[in-house]
Formats: sequence, structure tokens, C-alpha cells
Amino acid sequence: MHQAPAAQVTETKIVMSDPTALGVFGLSMVTFVAASQKMGWTTGVTYLIPWALFLGSLAQIWASTIDFRKNNYFGAIVLGAYGLFWVAVGMHWAISLGWFGKVDANADPRQLAFACIGYTIFSLFIMIAAFEANKVFAAILVLINVLLPSIALSILNKGTPLGETSHHFAAWSELLISLLGFYAAGAVFLNSYFGRTLLPLGKPMGWIRKGPAIKPVA
Repeated sequence: MHQAPAAQVTETKIVMSDPTALGVFGLSMVTFVAASQKMGWTTGVTYLIPWALFLGSLAQIWASTIDFRKNNYFGAIVLGAYGLFWVAVGMHWAISLGWFGKVDANADPRQLAFACIGYTIFSLFIMIAAFEANKVFAAILVLINVLLPSIALSILNKGTPLGETSHHFAAWSELLISLLGFYAAGAVFLNSYFGRTLLPLGKPMGWIRKGPAIKPVA
């Protein structure tokens, strides 16, 4: 009795490109436009909202989902976390402008300051990992950890000398984040496209040795 030959199984593997350049570009664009307002080059936040929702949030969150599929842990968490931050900030601005109706008399916009403090705490952990990614990403995270507490202090001390000083720190750090981000996005794009280093990002610091990935507990 002859046995029927086993059916052949064809496995299709979907290869996805590195989304880092898009995610970092989204961060660079929204911080550049937001910095223009903090630097006094533009006024108001109404026209910042589209950039916050589409570049700051959508671009980064989309890149984050791709990084999750590619098992790029650093990119997935970082881009996802900051993408969600810009969703919340955009909504905060929209609510304060009355886009969703009359603002509650008990609403306290200073709650954004505490959100920035919370993100500062998390960004300190991200900064440690960024030092072992490359020097440009590390510099961006250092500046983020200047930007976020500066925004918090400027909100909590609005109208005071400390608030004004914090505002200036926030403005310059945000501008530098955007400029470094543009370089990082361009470097990742060109280096990936040409398959070699055209624009260096700087080697990891090498302070902390990475071990094998920790498997999740069932």
C-alpha cells in the first residue's frame, strides 16, 4: 500500500522596512513647529494641533507598531510612548480652546505639568538605554529630560521669574531636539537606503553590557 506524499507547506515571510526614520521625523517636525511658538516666532497653539496629532502621534505610533512586529524593543517602546504623549498634548490644547464645548470651570491646565513630570521619570529610563543605542539618540534623550521638567516648571510657575527661565530652557531644548532629530532621521534613511554609513550616529557608549533577552514569565 503506497502512502500519499506529504503535502508541502509553503511559508511566506513578510519583510518590513525599518520605520525609525519616519518615527523620528515625526518627532522632529512636531517639536520644530512647537519650538517656533515657545521661541516667540509664532503665536498660539491652534495650528500646532494638526502637527501634534499627525506627525507627533500618528507617525510615531505607526512606526512603533512596525517595530513591535520587527522585535525592535527600543524603537517600539520609545516611539509608542512619545507618540501617545503628543496625542494627549494635542487633546489638551483642543480642550483648552473649547473645541469640545465649554471648558469646565474646575478644569486645571496645570495637570499637564504633572504629566510632563511623569514622562520625565520614564524618560530617564529610556535615556539609559539610549546611551547604548547611539550618541545622537542619547543626546536627544538628554534634551528631552531637560524639556519635560522645564515645561512642568514653566506651567507651575507661570508669571514668575522661575517660570520665564524654565520657558526659555524648554524653548531651546525643544529646538535642539528637532534639529538633532532631523539629522537622525536623515542618517537612518540614507544609511538604510545605501546599506552603509553615510551619516554617522555615533557608537554606543558601552557602559552597560547587554545580556540575552529576558523571556516573559508565563
